[in-house]
Amino acid sequence: MKSIKLWGCSRFKAFSIPPEPDQVIDKYSGGLQWRARDPPCTPQPPCNTILMNMMQEHTVPPGGYTGQRLFDCLVAGLALILLSPVLLGVGLAVRLKLGTPILFTQQRPGLNGVPFRLNKFRTMIDAHDADGQPLPDAERLPRFGQFLRKTSLDELPELWNVLRGEMSLVGPRPLLMAYLPLYSKHQARRHLARPGLTGWAQVNGRNALSWEQKFDLDVWYVDHASLWLDIKIIAMTIRHVLLQKDISAAGHSTMPPFEGSHTQCPD
Repeated sequence: MKSIKLWGCSRFKAFSIPPEPDQVIDKYSGGLQWRARDPPCTPQPPCNTILMNMMQEHTVPPGGYTGQRLFDCLVAGLALILLSPVLLGVGLAVRLKLGTPILFTQQRPGLNGVPFRLNKFRTMIDAHDADGQPLPDAERLPRFGQFLRKTSLDELPELWNVLRGEMSLVGPRPLLMAYLPLYSKHQARRHLARPGLTGWAQVNGRNALSWEQKFDLDVWYVDHASLWLDIKIIAMTIRHVLLQKDISAAGHSTMPPFEGSHTQCPD
């Protein structure tokens, strides 16, 4: 069985190509699993493969517009200085109300799908059922955690990710590594830009949108990124935070997990 090297969690891993041509990705849980494709759609390679092929063909842009990195560093550095009392205050409140660790750290895919460590303030408590399994997010998200999410204060530590060059102020939001194999070729293009603290999807519906709508908006931003668009998105983000709009999807504490666009033919 043929294998190729793809980006995994923290290092390159070998994943198997499906033995039969009529199989497509079903889900990711420590490895790729395959199922019979839904006609008349044709199977799409995982996002990892798509991005790797683009890199090999030298068709991947550097990520962002000219001057974006300078803009990110100036704004993020100034924000960290001005908001340092807020960061200290929120960190102390998290320690007292939610315990340790204060920061939630998780590996997420960045530019070209390369993983990095995302830092956020913790918003959930450790709560498990009788079998030792974590309770649903809604039951582990206390009122204080809801407040942090509604005000986006939990996102402030990501300013450090921006300074490190792992994120931008504006870009597609960094999602889970487990979603990489589920993207269509069109959706995978969202990783041709650095992930952002906020993005075009966040100011045009955020969690009130479907996954497919969010990904379309992300790809639109990748194709139209500019300094003036970033300034507009940042201004719109401040307004949305003050109004606390589109924080969660109906019936969920934030968004339901993405399971792939199996009902639609990928672009």
